[in-house]
Amino acid sequence: MVAALQGIRIVEFAGLGPTPFAAMWLAEHGAQVVRIVRPEEQPLLGPHRDLLNRGRDWVELDLKRPQDHAVARELVLRADALIEGMRPGVMERLGLGPADFADNPRLVYGRMTGWGQSGPLSDSAGHDITYLAITGALHAIGPAEHPVPPLNLLGDFAGGSMYLVSGMLAAMLRASRTGRGQVVDAAITDGVAHLMTMISGLRMANLWSDRREANLLDGGAPYYSLYRCADGGFLAIGAIEPKFWSRLLELLGIAADSLPDRGDPDNWPAIRARLEQVIARRSRDEWARLLEGQDACAAPVLSIDEAPRHPHNIARRSFSGHEPMPAPRLSATPPHIRSGQEIRAEVALQRWL
Repeated sequence: MVAALQGIRIVEFAGLGPTPFAAMWLAEHGAQVVRIVRPEEQPLLGPHRDLLNRGRDWVELDLKRPQDHAVARELVLRADALIEGMRPGVMERLGLGPADFADNPRLVYGRMTGWGQSGPLSDSAGHDITYLAITGALHAIGPAEHPVPPLNLLGDFAGGSMYLVSGMLAAMLRASRTGRGQVVDAAITDGVAHLMTMISGLRMANLWSDRREANLLDGGAPYYSLYRCADGGFLAIGAIEPKFWSRLLELLGIAADSLPDRGDPDNWPAIRARLEQVIARRSRDEWARLLEGQDACAAPVLSIDEAPRHPHNIARRSFSGHEPMPAPRLSATPPHIRSGQEIRAEVALQRWL
């Protein structure tokens, strides 16, 4: 099967969260990725393997041993790109920094950190929640009483991995035209700040309150919120446009003229109370059967275990069992997860060295 990134060689220095996710994505789209792991950090095998390590080969190297260091260096010299997630300066101290590969001028050097390669916090420890904290994004998410960590989806993977991937793809495209690589400095703080562009723009235009649960998309509006059902499950409502709101009210059995003007935020509590009263009368799945596919912009809130069993996800083959499948889908060069046999055939180290 031909893949979009077939022929691209990438060396991944094992890390946590955003670096393996980026490497996984690139491998699923055809890049030949070799993951360098420390002797004590072998990826888990069998049914409980780390899914982020899927689809690529790995080699165990102790970078402080001269012979292992030489192998790592030779792999990078023959690669199109490198991925690393160390603190700033660590790769340089290992003799594997960007300046150490001048003899591979096309190399794209992907660097993934929380704080970035520069700035007063660049040498500090941190995790997703602390990176989000300084971007304004964490402040904006959650109920009015306190912010809520959005898992590590927003920071590690959206603001981190996918910005590293897009930056590396842009740099590799340029390198294919010019023969010159470059360093990609992907910081979670930068990525999340950039993801906030629309919300920041609304705030600058005085169309967004700097408070939680007070705006159109943060749960403040009763037509874009969550409602508890009779069985304790939740229904997600996203009926922003008037025509979808009208259809929702029709299916809920609420007369539109019985509600105050939803355009006035002062009326939102009264509208929410009415919806809460009605939605609490039926179970989540009863509402799902009535509302899904009806242009009412409503859906049941499914658990992690339930999601793979939803008919839409089944039809789209979004999961294999409970394992998420690659995305996005390319019509001519679809991504896929390499089997162990494919990995051994395509990424065997003897074919690199």
